[in-house]
Amino acid sequence: MRTLAEWLTLQESVHPKSIDMDLSRVTAVARALGVATVDFPVITVGGTNGKGSIVAHLEALLGCLGVLAGRFTSPHFVRYNERIRVAGQEAADEELTGAFERIEAARGATTLTFFEYNTLAALLIFVRRRVDVAVLEVGLGGRLDATNLLAADIAVLASVGLDHRDFLGETLEEIGAEKAGIFRPGRPAVLGTPQMPASVFRALGTSGARPVVAERDFRWELCDGRWNYQGLSVSLRDLPPSALAGVIQYRNAATALAAVEALRAAGGEARPAVRSLAARLARLDEQSAAAALARVELAGRFQVVPGEVEWILDIAHNEPAARVLAEELRARPLPHGAAAPGRTSAVIGVLADKDAPAIAAALAAVIDHWIVCALAGARGTSAAQLAARLALAEGTFELADSVAAGCALARSAARPGDRVVVCGSVYAVGPALEWLRIY
Repeated sequence: MRTLAEWLTLQESVHPKSIDMDLSRVTAVARALGVATVDFPVITVGGTNGKGSIVAHLEALLGCLGVLAGRFTSPHFVRYNERIRVAGQEAADEELTGAFERIEAARGATTLTFFEYNTLAALLIFVRRRVDVAVLEVGLGGRLDATNLLAADIAVLASVGLDHRDFLGETLEEIGAEKAGIFRPGRPAVLGTPQMPASVFRALGTSGARPVVAERDFRWELCDGRWNYQGLSVSLRDLPPSALAGVIQYRNAATALAAVEALRAAGGEARPAVRSLAARLARLDEQSAAAALARVELAGRFQVVPGEVEWILDIAHNEPAARVLAEELRARPLPHGAAAPGRTSAVIGVLADKDAPAIAAALAAVIDHWIVCALAGARGTSAAQLAARLALAEGTFELADSVAAGCALARSAARPGDRVVVCGSVYAVGPALEWLRIY
């Protein structure tokens, strides 16, 4: 019997491409496994940025309402098991290897990508565990993503920005159309912002989905460190901030609340599995929402590690995310040192297929010194190559042959009151979490 590590090595070599935007293969294997349709309702969450935070808020909200939720996300920081959770707990190695054995027996001559194995394993585990709801994070795009083999009962689109242009198109209109492919006729489509390309609103019309739009159908307001939510039918007042730091999390939390409301509202006319949840979802009130906000957890999204030297870890792997990170850094005062105002250093690693110059430009005004790190793997790059792409001024950066080495450089140079920001990729934040020994 293969170990989990052996299975993951095998899965990286089965299909000739690491990314293959085609639903036919994974759907065929899903049918053979009996998971091409499922009894439990599905919330599918897509978007350029914000989808991971919305998924985390949904997991916490559903848990506090007594709903057994399965959560599927990608990629992982340290352990593959992070990708699949039930009731907030990671899948065990034995569950994963058992699922992989079933997939291998069912696929025959059909080849699958690493992510497609991952999606099918999540569905098998959710079926075996008899979850009440599955919350699926789209891996890439939407229309042709493996998660879209299931028709979402609730589709959530967090945002649309320029990313993955090799696969989704060169313009926001093209990318928006791909991401809106998760919408389904007659079912709610929750938009986390009204600032969407016109293609998204066209897709709402052509798909027949029922729009639920932020700042129109649901709203939120900040009040002296607390906040209020006005939703489809629920009004929640005096809520605490999310356990996830950053002003953007009010939007993400509100979007998750709207998705829960939309699922409840769909119960009267939806399939039995959705209707059966209505009573539990009706418990949504200030107390349950506050409990969920306190327990939500997600690494690497403006994650603050306090101390004499403050560390902030944020994936920020594209230009829109980098702009949000810059805004959050401006809004968060530097820690006060013993002698002088603190400095902000960045430990940064960016994959070769990402827009490194745009990320650097978005962060330039809030970073005093850069430590540019090499990233391993097929999509990785050397520190020198990345420094050239970032186009940093001479004397403002130094090179590190790994993220761990970059973190060590940052800590040795930091003084009380300084701040270190780790950013640019999940493959930068993951090693930093390990190096800091907090994950």
